[in-house]
Amino acid sequence: MNSATARRSHRLSLLRRLLRMARPYRGRLIIGIVAGLFSAGTFFGLLSFLPDAFTAFKHVEAPAPGDVTVEEGTPPAAVPDAKPLPSAFQSAERIAARFDIPLRNADNTLTWQALFLSLLGLPIVALLRILSSFINQYFMRWFGACIVRDLRNQLFESLQRQSLGFFGRCDIGHLISRCVNDAASVEHVVSVTLAEAVRAPFEIVAAVLFAVLYAVKNGLGHMILVAGVLLPLCLVPIVVLGTRVRRWSKRSLERVSDLVSRMHENFTGIRVVKAFNTEEAEAERFRRMNGRYFQSVLRALRAELLMSPLMEIVITLLACGFAVTCFIYKITLEQITIVSVAVFAAYRPMKQLAKIDASLQRGSAAIERIFALLDTDTALPEAVAPVAKASFDDRICFENVTFRFTPDGPDVIRDISLELPRGSLLALVGETGSGKTTIANLLARFYDPVTGRVTLDGIDLRDIATPDLRRLIGVVTQDTILFNDTIASNIAYGSPDATQAQIEEAARMANAHDFIVAHPQGYRRNVGDKGFVLSGGEKQRVALARAILRNPPILILDEATSALDTVTERLVQEAITKVMQNRTTLAIAHRLSTVRRANQILVIDSGRVIERGTHDELYAQGGRYRRLCDMQLSEP
Repeated sequence: MNSATARRSHRLSLLRRLLRMARPYRGRLIIGIVAGLFSAGTFFGLLSFLPDAFTAFKHVEAPAPGDVTVEEGTPPAAVPDAKPLPSAFQSAERIAARFDIPLRNADNTLTWQALFLSLLGLPIVALLRILSSFINQYFMRWFGACIVRDLRNQLFESLQRQSLGFFGRCDIGHLISRCVNDAASVEHVVSVTLAEAVRAPFEIVAAVLFAVLYAVKNGLGHMILVAGVLLPLCLVPIVVLGTRVRRWSKRSLERVSDLVSRMHENFTGIRVVKAFNTEEAEAERFRRMNGRYFQSVLRALRAELLMSPLMEIVITLLACGFAVTCFIYKITLEQITIVSVAVFAAYRPMKQLAKIDASLQRGSAAIERIFALLDTDTALPEAVAPVAKASFDDRICFENVTFRFTPDGPDVIRDISLELPRGSLLALVGETGSGKTTIANLLARFYDPVTGRVTLDGIDLRDIATPDLRRLIGVVTQDTILFNDTIASNIAYGSPDATQAQIEEAARMANAHDFIVAHPQGYRRNVGDKGFVLSGGEKQRVALARAILRNPPILILDEATSALDTVTERLVQEAITKVMQNRTTLAIAHRLSTVRRANQILVIDSGRVIERGTHDELYAQGGRYRRLCDMQLSEP
């Protein structure tokens, strides 16, 4: 199988996979498709009125004042030189006979009533076409919106299941772009394009079928032969330009992802941007990236817009060839007109096919990127029969644990062994990058060890159901994350059934209640993006209240007071002291005031435990711990 065939097969498999998502909505999808087919059928019906209309106009003369009409009740055969009515008027004749409507003038020409009755079905068919087209458009767009809604839900759920390592490797802006921009491209394909794709081919078939039947009936087989040779040439622009549209559409999606990523980074770090006075430099960088995106969009647009003009050129050439054929075979004006109307009626859906193909090319690029993300699975594996764990009863152990982020990367921690008995406080100290936070992340099972194991009451964390494990652990980090919601909602995050009284009690324990109620909105105050309206200490205490509300038996304090001033640190430290009572705590801090009362302190350096003991024991040894203490005590 060559590469082009393989790519085509891959795209078809992606489309089939997308359409499999239609199963819950197949009822309305079928209604939309049937309405589209019916709309194409009415297209054939409208064309069928053309021969009747020509026949009617040849036999009808509009009455003028003074015209002598046939006396009421006089049968057509009794009129002198009356000719049988054309077949187009047979239904009109039946209606006229029932309601005594005159069909002929005195000179044997047909009345305007005859023309009206013979074409009475035309507005009815047109109305049915409008109605079926509306139903087709509505249900297909509803279907497309449902598919994209489900696709976005699946994307977000898939991203929630990914490991922390995945988010460390991926660009957040690119992920957002796939959930928003790529999904919007898919929505256009599934709703608008699919609705047109149902109707357009069948409208072409209806027009061609009508032309064929008319030509056969009137002995114009040579016209059909010419059309059969020339019409396939209309597909040449679609085939030639379709691949180019897809290639540049994929590139434009990648570049718009870069734009979203740049905006995300800029807005997140806006304080740094302003502090370093780089607003203009950032704007210039964005302009360059936006220019590259603009160029890729233009290239895709040029290829897409060239489809219709090229098709028009091809169709114009076909019309010239058709006209020459009509001249050679001396076809009548009436026949030329009827066949030409049918051919040109197929022109709009043929142009629509070009747009459909361009849209499919754009959409297939987006579908490919979305399914590639959906197929990514970096989630930590769950045990086949996970152990249900509702309580923490004994101790946490690290047994010869080694961890690295990538298979060929350096060890972040090596051969770590430690014990954390229930109700005790274990402190980890060391320089930045020594591996302290990695140990905490392994305890929360954000990662799994490469070698060794971490146990809870003697059970490997990998054998415990992850939701049960996370319910036993509360985490408070230096990089406090608050959501753009009220203070109450942030405290109750992860505890949706908490009452207002419980929320306030948690805030009191975290020394947060006083500053919360000092604001007029109190607990209903919105904290802004990432807690923008709160100070660092206020955010820290709200985050601590969130951990307290869950009432976990195990608490991880990761750099919990390192970014606070002395007064605020004292408030937080008081709250931490209250929270740690009757809890098992793993504390990480640069500031040694956080760990003085620890039952055991581990000094970590380059991923290894180099010292362990209590504060007094380690200080008396005069090693690394003492030097860290002296360095901090010497700070102004």
